Amino acid sequence: MSWKKTQELITTYLFVLPAVLLFVVFSVFPFFKVFQLSVFDWDGIAPQMRFVGFANFRDAIFRDPSWWISLRNASVITLMTLLFQNTLALVLALIVDREIRGKNFYRVVFYLPPVLSGIVVGLVWNWIFDGSHGLLNYALAGVGLGHWTRAWLADPKTALLSVAVIHMWKGFGWGFVILLAGLQAIPRELNEAARVDGAGEWRIFSRITVPLMLPVFFLVSVLTILGTMQIFDIIISTTNGGPGYHTEVPITRILVAMVGSSRFGYACSLGILFGLILLAVSLVQMRLSKWSSRYS
Repeated sequence: MSWKKTQELITTYLFVLPAVLLFVVFSVFPFFKVFQLSVFDWDGIAPQMRFVGFANFRDAIFRDPSWWISLRNASVITLMTLLFQNTLALVLALIVDREIRGKNFYRVVFYLPPVLSGIVVGLVWNWIFDGSHGLLNYALAGVGLGHWTRAWLADPKTALLSVAVIHMWKGFGWGFVILLAGLQAIPRELNEAARVDGAGEWRIFSRITVPLMLPVFFLVSVLTILGTMQIFDIIISTTNGGPGYHTEVPITRILVAMVGSSRFGYACSLGILFGLILLAVSLVQMRLSKWSSRYS
């Protein structure tokens, strides 16, 4: 290799080096550090760490009901999001996919909520759901439904549902964009040929659109599951996990274990368990995606 080529190679690596160092320091090193800390009892301050083996994992699985409550809450929000958020996104995508006036305007408007800060969205909806001066209670009282008014985010019966509504409002836009892209990838000739043969809109949707959109449906579903299970900013800015544990989710539970209880090792073990759950979901999605590609 000539000296000139060697210089070019060295220069290339020097340009890449800062990004590699940042990735190693802030991603690779913490990743392996979590596994190390998960087998120790450490408060995050003391210079000594006490080795406890898999005791942290045992406590999380068998002795911490609040951890399972957080997983249940996240699963409930995820299920509602899968059913209602993605259905709304699909309906809006089907409407905008047609030749309607202002379709570009609707694309921008529907995608605005996902790009907003989760903290800002949570604070705005906190005001809407406020029990004393909330916009929702004001509207209910205005139409004669004052007996329905309540502190939506402070009531154990409605807190989780209210958080789910906020999350769905913020998240439907990205599902809308992905589904709209999938719809626009379907050749128009297929729909036109079906209409010529006398097929109605429902038959076109069920026999052409759905089979061709299966990979997109699975993609949106897995992104919905992974994103919703990791919900954090909206919880922090609205209920902070309360009232009680009614809106506690895995990320806030990990935060409480680490900062609130000063159990850094235990928090790391919770993070590993949660990561394994998300990994399992991803693997199932990959298998389903391969299966769906055979029929699309």
